[in-house]
This record gives sequence, C-alpha cells and structure tokens, in this order.
Amino acid sequence: MRQEIGTTSRRSPRRLRIAAAVTVAMAMGTAGLAALPGSASAATNDVTVQYRTSATGATADQSEPWLKVRNTGAGGVQLSNVKVRYYFKADSAGATYRFACSWAVKGCANITGTFGTLANPTATADRFLDIGFTSGAGTLAPGADTGDMQLRFHRSDWQPLNQSDDYSFGPSQTSYADWSKITAQVSGNTVWGTAPEGNDPTDPPTDPPTDPPAEGQSLFDDFNYTSSSDPKITANGWSVRSNSGGPGVPGATWSPENVTFASADGNSVMNLRTSTAGTAESTKQTEVLTKATKFKNGTYAARVRFSDAPLSGPDGDHLVQTFFTINDLKAPMADDYSEYDFEYLPNGGWGETTNILYTTSWETYNPDPWQAVNQHTESRQSYAGWHDLVLTIDNSTIKYYIDGRLFGTHDAAYLPERPMSINFNQWLIDLAGQTSTTSRAYDEQVDYILHVKDQILTPAQVTTKVNAYRTAGTAFEDTVPNG
Repeated sequence: MRQEIGTTSRRSPRRLRIAAAVTVAMAMGTAGLAALPGSASAATNDVTVQYRTSATGATADQSEPWLKVRNTGAGGVQLSNVKVRYYFKADSAGATYRFACSWAVKGCANITGTFGTLANPTATADRFLDIGFTSGAGTLAPGADTGDMQLRFHRSDWQPLNQSDDYSFGPSQTSYADWSKITAQVSGNTVWGTAPEGNDPTDPPTDPPTDPPAEGQSLFDDFNYTSSSDPKITANGWSVRSNSGGPGVPGATWSPENVTFASADGNSVMNLRTSTAGTAESTKQTEVLTKATKFKNGTYAARVRFSDAPLSGPDGDHLVQTFFTINDLKAPMADDYSEYDFEYLPNGGWGETTNILYTTSWETYNPDPWQAVNQHTESRQSYAGWHDLVLTIDNSTIKYYIDGRLFGTHDAAYLPERPMSINFNQWLIDLAGQTSTTSRAYDEQVDYILHVKDQILTPAQVTTKVNAYRTAGTAFEDTVPNG
C-alpha cells in the first residue's frame, strides 16, 4: 500500500496504526470559504510571511511551500490566532490534495493544513491551503519568528502537479524572503499579503445564524431511561451490546449492565463504564448503537464527557472513548464502506504515549492483510470533561467540530455511499498500558444525541435545536425514515 499523507491507518487488530515515513499533519483549521471585504492595507501589520521552495520545477510530485511567520508588532502574537493562506490552481476540477509537514521548529503536531475552494476563481488560483496552529505552538514575542516550517502538499492520486500557474508559487524563491503572494490573518483580520483579485481572505462570520431550519427529519434522544433493560431503549431503536467480538481485548465481555443512566446538571445522561482487573476475563466493555442503519448526510451532534482517569485503582489503560457512525464492510476493500469517528485515547495507544483525540473519515479497509484508506485529524492534549461534538456531511465535505470550533475538514473522497448506524462505545485496545491486577473502571457519559437528515447545522444551531427540544419537554423524537 502506498502510504499517503493524511490517509493513514490506525487500530489493532481491525485497524493498526502504521508509522509513516514523515510526520502526518493534522487537518485542523477553518475552511474559510467565504470571501468577505477586507484588505491588508487597512490593517496594522502584526506579522509577515517569509517563503521559499525546494521544489522549483514547473511540474513536481509535490509542492513545497516552506514558511516562516515573523511577529513585526509591539506585542506578543498567539500563534493559534494566526492563519496563513497559500493560493494555487487545481490541476483538474475533481483533483483532491493532501497536506503534510516534514519538519518544523514549532513541531509538526502544532501545525494544521486545510484545503478550500475560492469563491472567485482566477487564472492562477481556484484553491487555497490554510496553514494554522494549535495552542501548543505558543506565542511569538516581538521580533521573533516561527523558524522553519517545511510544508508540502500533493495530489491524492500522486499524479504530478503543475505549479507554473499557481498564484503563490515562486520558482526563484530558493531562500527565505518576504512573500506578499501569501496572505496572513491574525484573529480574522488580514494583516499581510495580497490575495488573488476578488478573494481577500476572511474567517467565516463570527456570529452565524442560530435559528435551526424549521423543517428537517431528525433523531433526538435525551437518554432519559431507567436502566439498560428499560423497554423504551429498544422501542426507541437502540441496542445495548452483549454479543462477543471486536474491537478491543480478545475474550473481553460486552456488558449491558455497565450501561446506566443518571442525572447531571439537571439532565439525564447515559453512562458507559469499562472495567478491568488486568485480564481478558475481567475486562467488561460497553457499547450502545442504533439498530437501524439509516443515517447518512446531514448533521450529527452529541455532548460527551471524556475521562482521563479511572474512578479508582491504577491509571494507564489504553482506553478508547467514542462517538461514531458506521456501516458494515461487505468485502475487503469494499468501496461502499463508511465510518466517521470521534475517538479519545486518554492514556495513548496505537503507538501514542499520551492522551490524543482523533477524528477519522473512512473510505474502506482490508482486515487481513491490513490495509486502510482513511483521513484523520489529531490533537495531543487532554480532553477530559464535557465536550460538544458535531459532525457534518454534505455532498462535498466532512467537517468535525469540537466545542463550536472547527477541528478537521476531510475530503470528498471519503463521503458515505450507504447509510450508517450511530454508535457510542468504550473499550480497551489491549492490556499493555497497565498490567496491574487491581480492579479499575472508567466512565464515558453522553448527554444527548441529535441527527438532522440532509441539513448542515452550525454548532450554534445545534445548541438552539437541542434547547428547543428540552424546553418543549421532548425527551425523544425519531422522524428519520428507514431505507
């Protein structure tokens, strides 16, 4: 298998994380598709962008925009507020691209890359690559710069790309120098560079509409149940898993009794508990899923509480806490397989040594020999506590939001071909993270689930719609048709 940047495989045994030859960069950041009025000349220059390329040919296997961002202002600049935009011309209307970071002084894990389409295409630009930073990149002091960011991107099919008609490409730029054909924003204000005509970069509106659409076939569940054996759970279309099998520790049990319901902040919540004493026989995992596979395009949202530590006993187990959609793999590498994941690993796993959150969009896989086609975004930090998770799927893009902020944008190549189920589970990758035989248990909690068929809601609209259900006293609704 060709290991493509941004198309890495994970998990064992069904999905094993494969170490790539180069660091796989996160796809975090904002797509920024809107073209709103703005001008670099109207803003105070707080940062400048320096550029060089080591791929100087008119055609190349990949484009290599190496960048430095310098703080030219009088105060510190938080890099998570900075966005740098590189403009290029797609080689064909259907071409898709992958972003990678080969090396960076700030660390490739702290640099994000997201592709978008310009609202007003020109002869030299109809796409852009937005470079952003996570909070781990820190702050630039006055006069300081980021140091080398050795970035690159290539076509998803690895066909040669034509750089000669790319707006931001500079074939003679073999050493770092200020480059005005790359723009920069600080907190949404354009402070550097000149965009292609009619395409001044701006963030999406900071105050999007909050009223949800009046119509829309929806699933909403406030998880107001008494126990895992409450007959309303089955009547409302849910299955609490008890059958054996993966993922997780071979020989572990999927335990319905470990799914309970309680109250938190005045709302009913579902609690998934996974427990172990260091052996397969003592390991009890939990999963709740819809019986129907009828969910495809639209908006998916859940409020989920992740945990970093067990309720008691030794910490360190390779735990996975999830919210995801999935359908069945009919055959190895079947092209109609689909899956979209939020997965939090509080103690690492799959080769990671500390907490990490993944969002992953799956095209297909082969379980034996292992081969996978997916695109993922990752963030190495603690996500303990409550988080609003939103996934949107339309006919061109998959987007993941966490707490109202865009976390990852994935390409059209990973859009679903068939409907899926909605799932929550908590399980152990293996027993290698903590080998103690002392009992311990971890909780993942879910406040609600919302799906709106074929409509894309902003995170603010999701909140408004959920509040409307609760104000009306509606604990459950399912108007999404089967089939």
